[in-house]
Amino acid sequence: MKTRSLFLFACALGACHSSASRSGSASALESALASLSADELLAHMRVLSSDAFEGRGPGTEGDKKTVEYLVSQFKALGLAPGNPDGSFVQKVPLLGFQTSSQVALTTAAGTQALEPLKDYVAMSRLEQAKLDGLELVFVGYGVVAPEYGWDDFKDVDVRGKALVMLVNDPQVASAQDPARLDDALFRGKAMTYYGRWTYKYEIAKAKGAAAAILVHETGPAGYPWEVVSGSWGREGFDIAGPGAAEAHVPVESWIQRDVATKLCSDSGLDFEALKQSALSRDFRPLTLSGAHASFDCTTKLRTIESSNVAALRPGCDPEKQDEYLVLTAHWDHLGKDPSAPDPIFNGALDNASGTSALLELAQAFTKVAPARSILFLAVTAEEKGLLGSKYYATHPLHPLARTLANINMDELNPWGRTADVVQIGKGFCDLDELLVKIAAEQGRRVVPDPEPEKGSYFRSDHFSFVKQGVPALYAESGIDFRGRPAGWGQAQRDRYNENDYHKPSDEMRADWDFSGALEDLALYLRVIWTLSQGDHWPQWNEGSEFKAVREASLRAGR
Repeated sequence: MKTRSLFLFACALGACHSSASRSGSASALESALASLSADELLAHMRVLSSDAFEGRGPGTEGDKKTVEYLVSQFKALGLAPGNPDGSFVQKVPLLGFQTSSQVALTTAAGTQALEPLKDYVAMSRLEQAKLDGLELVFVGYGVVAPEYGWDDFKDVDVRGKALVMLVNDPQVASAQDPARLDDALFRGKAMTYYGRWTYKYEIAKAKGAAAAILVHETGPAGYPWEVVSGSWGREGFDIAGPGAAEAHVPVESWIQRDVATKLCSDSGLDFEALKQSALSRDFRPLTLSGAHASFDCTTKLRTIESSNVAALRPGCDPEKQDEYLVLTAHWDHLGKDPSAPDPIFNGALDNASGTSALLELAQAFTKVAPARSILFLAVTAEEKGLLGSKYYATHPLHPLARTLANINMDELNPWGRTADVVQIGKGFCDLDELLVKIAAEQGRRVVPDPEPEKGSYFRSDHFSFVKQGVPALYAESGIDFRGRPAGWGQAQRDRYNENDYHKPSDEMRADWDFSGALEDLALYLRVIWTLSQGDHWPQWNEGSEFKAVREASLRAGR
């Protein structure tokens, strides 16, 4: 009954017809492409980034207004509720936690009390976490990667101990050319998920550790210590629930490189030598002789509720309509800071633009009849750690085993048309080939992320799907702007990142040119349309760390 009602709903939109040739016709697709409008896109952006929406902070009045606006727009388009319960929302329970702490390291040289924010940061999801005299074990990069034949833990039992870990993944030199990295190990220069701090805390939990200590180094991390202290020195967020604390080690922390160097020296070890030893498959965990760590953490906890907003364009092929493509954009931003001269973080580009693009593509897909169903998902709490998409991916409204792919949009290009498209995460799955083909039809070339070592593929909402094995596409406009001199596009990006990114000045501008953004939306529309109509399911490339997860999900039918 449910499947039939969705099919009839699609027919009511006026796009499904008895003739399959008409439903898949090129003229119908051209009609959808022609419906994309910069004026509509900007109109949505003006509303979402207005002061009335108070910076769209989760759990605020701006949250309520944003969700109401998105629901009203999806309803006005005639789309079906994306939640099988008949609603357009998926409630997302969030846990806020802010930790005050004292940390001390003890060696044969004595006890050193570390200074919060200057020497370390520490967080716990427990109201009280008092851990005294934990044995310290250096575990290299903390990586267990079967596809690379790599295990930093070997058979060493680290339960109840404090693990000291390096950031990024092993940067192994090529045997043929020591000046280059081995592309066959951890993607060479490009970061894999094993290099992300989230993975390192996850593996520490899986190994039964009591605490995880990441050693910050600006080069390998891709950002300075101030990013760590600024992010971890304030309230953190997670998915709320009875297992929120149990899903993590009791204490997650970072220390400065100088602290790690002194810790090793006081333990009779050389930090640089330890780093070098961690670049070998033969590395084994090393206990820091006579060294112990003590943590005394008190955490203030609170719970808030936010929402993902979901709308469905039902598929029109009875054999494929229970297969899904999920298109995402995060609606949230940073809210407001009453103490600031300009208190509202409007987030016009980040990410009122992507959310508006989601609405614009939703209206375009009312003009055509996709064979498969398309879920338009505006997610919350991306700025808090991809939490809205994480909640969906672990509590999917539609089975991930029947989800072909995710396409994610975050920050549109407001500076005009480009001759290139940047693919974040190029080489992970065969969606690469589809993107290259369709971009070429636009007279554009696809280029890889110029800074793959920063791990951008793991830092936006598509990655929540990737972790569950669903192939994902995340692309950006390039920097080769048509009619502009070399370097102009990069200068615009640099100016935005320096002056406006995550600042109250991310507001609407009169001189923005969204012709390039519309070209990107046309690209996404063609990609989604092609995936919705064909027989091919996107596949992970051989060697991908997510291939096994996908295969297990498909076998289980989850």
